[in-house]
Amino acid sequence: MIMESWLRILVLLVACLLSSAFVQGKVRHYKFNVVMKNTTRLCASKQIVTVNGKFPGPTIYAREDDIVLIRVVNHVKYNVSIHWHGIRQLRTGWADGPAYITQCPIPPKQSYVYNFTVTGQRGTLLWHAHILWLRATVHGALVILPKIGVPYPFPKPDHEHVVVLAEWWKSDTEDVINEALKSGLAPNVSDAHTINGHPGPVSNCLSKGGYNLNVESGKSYMLRVINAALNEELFFKIAGHEMTVVEVDATYVKPFKTDTIVIGPGQTTNVIVTAGKGSGVYMVAASPFMDAPIAVDNSTATATLRYSGTKLTASTLTSTKPPPQNATVVANNFTDSLRSLNSKKYPAKVPLTIDRSLFFTVGLGINPCPTCKPANGSRVVASINNVTFVMPTTALLQAHFFNMKGVYTTDFPGNPPTTFNYTGTSSANMATTNGTKVLRLPYNATVQVVLQDTGFIAPENHPVHLHGFNFFAVGKGIGNFSPKTDPKKFNLVDPVERNTIGVPAGGWVAIRFRADNPGIWFMHCHLEVHTTWGLKMAFQVDNGKGPNESILPPPKDLPKC
Repeated sequence: MIMESWLRILVLLVACLLSSAFVQGKVRHYKFNVVMKNTTRLCASKQIVTVNGKFPGPTIYAREDDIVLIRVVNHVKYNVSIHWHGIRQLRTGWADGPAYITQCPIPPKQSYVYNFTVTGQRGTLLWHAHILWLRATVHGALVILPKIGVPYPFPKPDHEHVVVLAEWWKSDTEDVINEALKSGLAPNVSDAHTINGHPGPVSNCLSKGGYNLNVESGKSYMLRVINAALNEELFFKIAGHEMTVVEVDATYVKPFKTDTIVIGPGQTTNVIVTAGKGSGVYMVAASPFMDAPIAVDNSTATATLRYSGTKLTASTLTSTKPPPQNATVVANNFTDSLRSLNSKKYPAKVPLTIDRSLFFTVGLGINPCPTCKPANGSRVVASINNVTFVMPTTALLQAHFFNMKGVYTTDFPGNPPTTFNYTGTSSANMATTNGTKVLRLPYNATVQVVLQDTGFIAPENHPVHLHGFNFFAVGKGIGNFSPKTDPKKFNLVDPVERNTIGVPAGGWVAIRFRADNPGIWFMHCHLEVHTTWGLKMAFQVDNGKGPNESILPPPKDLPKC
């Protein structure tokens, strides 16, 4: 009897352990060696910072509920940190990655293990460096597959491919931004765009062609498209082929067909393409979208979609013409078509009542800079609610967790200091205030943020990224937001759910989220130049009740400042 009882207990224990392992998923191990690599593009060579010597970097694969452990070893002269863009990081802010926000960076010759669990997410995200301008070449795809046995909510494609869009400078990118900061002026734009690391054929450079996507007639392909560019929104299209959009920012959407997608830095879009032609070679194009008088790299990156058995010749290639650079209508047609799937299995849990209503003006300004002679004693800055964020020298999350004083203040304004015609002509005073300020939120509060572009210097589209959360984009418009009339037009049924949203040039966008993730969470423009200039802030989300609603303690190998 005693032996039988022990056997029963043993069987129960094993069953519990197996069921726990099944619920938690696998443990995925990756190693990122951050190394320099001599690389040639546009018939010019330079040393770039890479992960494992690759540009773009390696793709991380995981399934929903998996634990992911990524050991990052720094072999370069720069401090390094990596952000897993769009991962919720529930209670694991120590693994989020933005330098001096959730961690001190990894110094040269040292390492750090990023440890996080993929919870309630599936789809395409990206990872990238989150310090200096290293993101230019330190980036890659993060693919989260559904749980085993769980189908896509659309017909399963025959094949999948990752397509990473980026920018390329002939110069060292750190030199580019350092020279700009010294002068007070805008940095030089990139020299080319790339598709999976290649710009495609360039007229003044007889290098080999670009990326080639081989397809078989009649098969369907899911393209996981990622914009890893530093400073530019991009159009993406394929000659002679429609795309069915099924997901953005690792959230499913109601499928719709289009011949052109628009994708901002940090955003991802999954599309299904059916190889419906019998043969041929079809141009794939990535070109800039900018509907403001701002300088951009106007080059078009090209690749090819090639049917098996077809050779590339002048007669077999079908070209495509990218949209005009300022094709706002094309961009709006795409973004306005995005709707959450909002099915029984994937509901759109839009907050219907709001605890905190915030109004953030985002845009540029000008501050005095006596040493900036090229800019006549001034420098271009950026701000949210007139606060140009000053990066601390101690990580904010560390200061919050250990209750360290003097690192930051919790008085970030929930509204602009003065009311004015935000999208009108610039006022006489374009100066901003400097500060390391965060905005404090109680655990589980429902939050609405209206992001309002301003006309200082020029109106401009700002792709704003919120760390630690997904949000619902419930409304947008051109001109100044009206708190009386505009909320009546909000979509509270099936708005698109994202982690990065474009604030229209000369307009506004309204987002809603639930502050159910304790910690310090960065929000910033994903145009790297604007982040550098100070268009960033952070939320401090307090702990809730009990350990399951509190930040986990920091890992032992957390880098020190």
